[in-house]
Amino acid sequence: MPDRTLEVWLRGPLPHIPVLLQPVAHALLQAQEEVHALLDGFPEPLLWSRPAGVASVGFHVQHLAGVLDRLFTYARGEALTPQQLKALAQEGTTPTPETTLAHLLAQFDTQVEEALAQLRTTNPNTLSETRGVGRKQIPSTVQGLLFHAAEHTQRHLGQLLVTARILLAPSASASQ
Repeated sequence: MPDRTLEVWLRGPLPHIPVLLQPVAHALLQAQEEVHALLDGFPEPLLWSRPAGVASVGFHVQHLAGVLDRLFTYARGEALTPQQLKALAQEGTTPTPETTLAHLLAQFDTQVEEALAQLRTTNPNTLSETRGVGRKQIPSTVQGLLFHAAEHTQRHLGQLLVTARILLAPSASASQ
């Protein structure tokens, strides 16, 4: 049983993940743990609040799932589907009633699991292969896309943490 007091990267190698992709998997699992720990009991009415005009907690969780889906799609050498493009266009827009915190967390968890499954099957010999990004097919590599997915996830996790803490501060709830 891994020691949950340690950050994920200190718990050792993850089974069946190629050694060169361990940092990606560690970063994604760390983000997943931190998102869940922070948002456990987070008040649903604050989910889409934008203190000082910054992106909402809801947007960040939504974007975490979406960006993993898109970057891992590009890493496979595939174009985005119409469904992925629609989801991208809807990120940050007024949510529907079913866009609850539980729903957003489930989407993120699903994307983390799908990302880990893809990492398990990624041949390390393909890491330097070129992959196109977006409609313009801007060149990157498999490794670049996978590492950017981890880095981008950590960046938005940091923004989410700050926004959530501001919203949960006693003075913030009095002014809402």
